Amino acid sequence: MRLEEKYLAIQELQKEEGLAIYLLCEIAGIARSSYYKWLNRTPSTRESLNKEIIKEMKALHEKVDGIFGYRQMTLQMSRKFNKKLNHKRIYRLMKLSNLQSVIRRKKRQYKRSTPQHVTENVLNRDFKAEKPNEKWVTDVTEFKYDSSKKAYLSAIRDLYDGSIVSYVLGSSNNNDLVFQTFDQAKAFLNGEKPMIHSDRGFQYTSKEFKRKIDTAGMTQSMSRVGRCIDNGPMESFFGTLKCEKYFLQKFSTFEELSLAVEEYIDFYNHDRYQKRLNGLSPMEYRDKAA
Repeated sequence: MRLEEKYLAIQELQKEEGLAIYLLCEIAGIARSSYYKWLNRTPSTRESLNKEIIKEMKALHEKVDGIFGYRQMTLQMSRKFNKKLNHKRIYRLMKLSNLQSVIRRKKRQYKRSTPQHVTENVLNRDFKAEKPNEKWVTDVTEFKYDSSKKAYLSAIRDLYDGSIVSYVLGSSNNNDLVFQTFDQAKAFLNGEKPMIHSDRGFQYTSKEFKRKIDTAGMTQSMSRVGRCIDNGPMESFFGTLKCEKYFLQKFSTFEELSLAVEEYIDFYNHDRYQKRLNGLSPMEYRDKAA
């Protein structure tokens, strides 16, 4: 996602959802000062055109009852503005504006699982921790490699310093993937009992996962339905990983992807300096606390 798109997304979310700017900036991985600088800037010619395109697309989307996808919308907007617009640009702007065709969309065939255990959002978007192993967030994300093969990364992140405490990359999105990640993270504990927050995925709502948390004496927290921002820091890390590593190259094998993920997480933990950590890497900041 381009910086401009992040700024526009923050602006829309703040306007529609009333969310705090500092929280949205933290999730997007940008400084508040940068956002306000953008907000008070003189828009470039391209930015002004993008706003006009979005305005016209929304009007057309409503007029045709949402039947246009990005290809047809590209033709329509090119005619409207009397210039050849790139389909990637239109696709990006439609996605940003939450415009999508109502027809010819593939429906995924899957059986929705019934949660065995659900708990409240104890974390409640309080993403600050006073010490290591006080608050953890976790999730699973999908990668593609070769032509159509998939891999899944399960990770746990410490909210104190943003470090990745543990991770497992597997070929199946199943309970074992999440359980291994949890067991690895738990092995690093020295009497601490962190809160662990996740979404309501089937692995996290299973009785087995609940037993693991209870045995460790930890507190479980879950995002509300449809509110991915409740687990914003984990979403933010996955987004950063994909932008800075995954999207920059093609992977032909699981081994290539696995090595890339391992290298990036090591870089992220030890060598990626962060302004919010006083210019230190997550592990440098963690070592100071120790």
